[in-house]
Amino acid sequence: MNTGQTGKRFWRSFSIFEDFDDQALTALSEISVHRTWHAGEVIFQRGDDGDYMIALASGRIKLSLITPNGRELVLRQVEGGELFGDLAVLDRQTRSADAAVVTEAEGYAISRRPFMELVEHSSNATGAVFRYLCQRLRDTTEQLESIALYDLTARAARFFLATLRQIHGNDLPERANLQLPLSQSDIAEILGASRPKVNRAIVSLEENGGIRRCEDGIIECNSGRLRWIADPTE
Repeated sequence: MNTGQTGKRFWRSFSIFEDFDDQALTALSEISVHRTWHAGEVIFQRGDDGDYMIALASGRIKLSLITPNGRELVLRQVEGGELFGDLAVLDRQTRSADAAVVTEAEGYAISRRPFMELVEHSSNATGAVFRYLCQRLRDTTEQLESIALYDLTARAARFFLATLRQIHGNDLPERANLQLPLSQSDIAEILGASRPKVNRAIVSLEENGGIRRCEDGIIECNSGRLRWIADPTE
């Protein structure tokens, strides 16, 4: 891993590391191991020892659970630029989900022991990890709220808004183009609904002016309309 400026920019692109100082980032790069994975490969399974986390550089990873009746419940689709496997490292527990490779992927594995030693010896890193965990809790609360309180069309609108915020930040442009690497089946798994129901929700978003699907796979998003559909009381 390059420990120069390019390496530091890479590490700061992950929210947990963005407030690390240069010394902590250099130490982080030194304890990280480059890895590659092939499509269909299982990285870890629920119940495995959570002794490392992964900073994904490219590709897509599916985090999921198998329900008692054998149904797969997709919790999250991890894209390049995101971290996963981190909670098991931080709370010293076993894996809470399965991680399988959807498309060819590469990233960096960060082992628990050297990472925790880094955090314990750097007040800067300790504060950054604390803020990251608080944000994860907020994100989980928002996700549960979406499932419990909003109908599927509103949840689909919130999904598009969340995806746009990953690209543009919280200050969204009024109109923005989006090209999703996900199929409707993938979106259905994320939203916890069947593919036909998600298709109807997407059609409803189009009819209400939230999105427009183009022939080249681009989705034109109207941020204002999506916000209104997501929560008309705001």
